[in-house]
Amino acid sequence: MQSNHYLVNFDPVALSLGPLSIHWYGVMYLLAFLAFWLIGSRVASRREWWSWTPEMVSDMLFYGMLGVIIGGRLGYVFFYSFPSLLDDPLYLFRIWDGGMSFHGGLLGVIVAMAWFGRKVGQSFWQVADFVAPIVPLGLMFGRIGNFIGGELWGRLSDSSLAMIFPGSLPRTALGGQSLEQAWASGALDSFARHPSQLYQAALEGLALFVVLMVYSSRPRPRGSIAGLFLVGYGTFRFIAEFFREPDEHLGFLAADWLTMGMLLSLPMIVAGLVIMWWVPRSQATPNEG
Repeated sequence: MQSNHYLVNFDPVALSLGPLSIHWYGVMYLLAFLAFWLIGSRVASRREWWSWTPEMVSDMLFYGMLGVIIGGRLGYVFFYSFPSLLDDPLYLFRIWDGGMSFHGGLLGVIVAMAWFGRKVGQSFWQVADFVAPIVPLGLMFGRIGNFIGGELWGRLSDSSLAMIFPGSLPRTALGGQSLEQAWASGALDSFARHPSQLYQAALEGLALFVVLMVYSSRPRPRGSIAGLFLVGYGTFRFIAEFFREPDEHLGFLAADWLTMGMLLSLPMIVAGLVIMWWVPRSQATPNEG
């Protein structure tokens, strides 16, 4: 019998240079930041109504990196793993053990944008509208990193798209065989799962990037682009949660379907709609710098 499902079993190390090991997840973060700089610099140079320069993009990238890392870690600890912090206060700083939250990273970036806006004399909404269309590509690279790392896998499925993630297998799944032998024999097919990381990369990443880049291709009322980002991400994330396995230590929050990711996405959708309606009415001019 031959397995009908792909085995996701990548080497986590992308490149080894002597004692230095470069992990795939680090490569994905690097690509995310590089994409922001390249696309942001291009937009700043070609869309004069933003009144941005490539140098401003570089500065915003630095502030944004701090926001992503600090906010992402704080968000994961407080939203998803607070009991671990109570048991060990130093857990907050154990980034090498894994654990980053998008919603926490978003809050960190919001603080970074407000800080940067004050520094360069732009309003928060001017900064947010410029940054929002570029962010989804970074999210796409992050989800691809999750996929390569075999983490944040989806729910069990017999779909032809389902894949086998070694980290999700129970200890008895191999039955004394090696991982490759058990997979090749088809013994692991019942443990196949949705590659929800790739679904999220396609929805929250590529699709949202295209929508926002098209929408922002001409001047829009201030706040409307940032608001659309929140609505789009919240909607796509809510959909993806139906395919993603809930965090083991949290499970379903209610009715055997509501997850923490859904719960955190709903306020984003509401906030985005409010921003798209309210902010343009409170501003005298559209996004023209």
